Amino acid sequence: MSEKFLIEQQLDSCRFIIPGTEAVLEYQLDSKGDSVDFSRTYVPDAMRGSGAAQALVGAGLRWARGQELKIEASCWYVEKFLGKP
Repeated sequence: MSEKFLIEQQLDSCRFIIPGTEAVLEYQLDSKGDSVDFSRTYVPDAMRGSGAAQALVGAGLRWARGQELKIEASCWYVEKFLGKP
């Protein structure tokens, strides 16, 4: 699904975006830098149902796993991808 969208990570802003849109996945790193909390996913109404949110979350999770970070999700949408009840 992510190949349908260009996903850009903005390290200074702690977020993943789809350039030219308001679609965003925001995160925070803990003070030790070994854990990430994905806190917010937003996709504008016109893009809902297009797979944009799934693409953002996929990119974020791939990045976090590649960095060997402990993954937390205070965002309900991201939590769905972590297999937590």
